Parts: sequence; structure tokens; C-alpha cells
Amino acid sequence: METAFIEACRSFIEPNRFRLDEPMKLHTTFKIGGPADCLIFPASMEEVERVMALVKKYDLPLTILGNGSNVLVQDGGIRGVVVKFARPMGAIRCEGARIIAASGALLKDVSESAAANGLTGLEFACGIPGSVGGALFMNAGAYDGEMKNVADRVRTVDVNGTVHQYERASLDLGYRHSAFQQNGEAIVEVEFLLRKGTEQDIRAKMEDFTNRRECKQPLEMPSAGSTFKRPAGYFAGTLIDQTGLKGLTVGGAQVSTKHAGFVVNIGGATAADIRDLIKEVQKRVYAAHGVRLYPEVRIIGEP
Repeated sequence: METAFIEACRSFIEPNRFRLDEPMKLHTTFKIGGPADCLIFPASMEEVERVMALVKKYDLPLTILGNGSNVLVQDGGIRGVVVKFARPMGAIRCEGARIIAASGALLKDVSESAAANGLTGLEFACGIPGSVGGALFMNAGAYDGEMKNVADRVRTVDVNGTVHQYERASLDLGYRHSAFQQNGEAIVEVEFLLRKGTEQDIRAKMEDFTNRRECKQPLEMPSAGSTFKRPAGYFAGTLIDQTGLKGLTVGGAQVSTKHAGFVVNIGGATAADIRDLIKEVQKRVYAAHGVRLYPEVRIIGEP
């Protein structure tokens, strides 16, 4: 890591938000991952602008993360700089029918804020364990909703440290896809356009979704959520279950016995364990059903 880059960052990033050789297993919901050369938690758009400009100046590899809930960081860790949007950049405010959230805000908190202000449309997000930025990046969704339906305006910072604003029509949101998977810009703020509702009805819907999730999903185990994308005409978890793979284990990685669509860390799993189990599930499901499964979880870093 460039000494000049470290010194420049330390001039405006507080010590507790700037870490070297930081184990990423401490910052992902899988509880897996080798060290990041440099991990930064920005606290404002201005800090993001300065960090991005410095990354470009010193020609360093850059990885942008949200809550770490949809990623598998490999055992060799991540070279260069990891910018992680977390609670230091988690402000949420309400303006009329709009909820405006910084990218590090957790979806459950944004959903709660919407409910408290009598705004409907974000109930689906109450149990998604991600941040606003990561959810927009992947067009996260559940039950009857997805980010595509409610995200109206997005602010980003590009690799030059320049701020951009995107309107709904430019977000290119599709199934687990957004424009930001190609352009490399860091999402810093999302505006949600919602509808007026009654808090009682909104909370009843959130409670229903929460109960369904708790009954069906292995929330008590470290995971990255749904491991595979939904294949056209099928459900990944159903195919895996029908193939008899619930409980299939490689090292510390296991196909959940509660929901076959989840690969979980049952203790001490390595990223290699997770990758090998994913490959085995893909192979067996294709042999049994002729359907190819593709990971929904992003695999990043070095083996």
C-alpha cells in the first residue's frame, strides 16, 4: 500500500474508520474473508470524493462494499482499497413522500423510517440484511417488491471524485442488475418515492413478511442470503431440494437444512469451502434437471 496514499487519507479520515490488513470476515454476513489491504469507512459525500480521487491518483485497485451481505470475500483477501459504506454514512430523512437515505443506511432502518412516516412501498425491505447502496447496486427484492419500484433518484461519485445524479429512467434496474455494475461509480445516496398509507397497515405487512422469513430462512446461521439466482421458470431452492441436497456439506459450508436456496457457514467455513459447495450443487442440479444455476452472491478478492 502506497505510504503517500495512507498519509493523505489519514489527514481527513478518523483513525477508527481507516484500517490496514483488516480481516474481511469481520465485515461480511458470511463471516468469511481474508484481509483487505486498506479498509475505509467514509462518513460523508465529501470524504468519498476525496478517497476516490486519491485512489485514482495512486492507481490503486478499488472495491466498493455495502453491508457485506451479498458477497463472498475469498481467503486471500482484497488487494488495494475497500470503501465500505456502513453506519458512519447511514443518515435517513423524510421529505413529503420521499425517504432519502445515505448508502450505508440499513434497509431495515429505511423500511422502519418509511413506516413511521406512514409511507408504503418499502415493506418488502424490512428483512433484507443489506445496505441501501448494496441493495440498489443489485436491485434487491423480496416478496412483492424490489428496489426498481421505489428508487427514484441516485447520487454517485465516480473514479475522478466527481458527483453524478441519476433519475429513475437511467438506473437500468432489472433482475439483480443495475447500471452501477458496469460504470464503477460509488452509490452515495438514494431517494425513494413512496405512497401515503396507514402506519397500521404498513406494519402489519412488515410483520407478515418478517414471520414468513423467520419460518423459512436460516437467519440464525451466517450466510449471504439466497445463494443462487432464480432460473427462468424455476426456483433454485426447490430444484436443490428436489435433488436431495439439503444438508450437503463441504468443510464448514452446508446447504441449509431449513432452506435449500441458502448455503450457510456452520462453523469455520473458508471461501474455498463455499465455492466448492456451490460448484457441487450446480453440477448435481444440472445432472438431475438440466437446469444451470448461477450464483447470486458476488465472489470477490483473491483465492
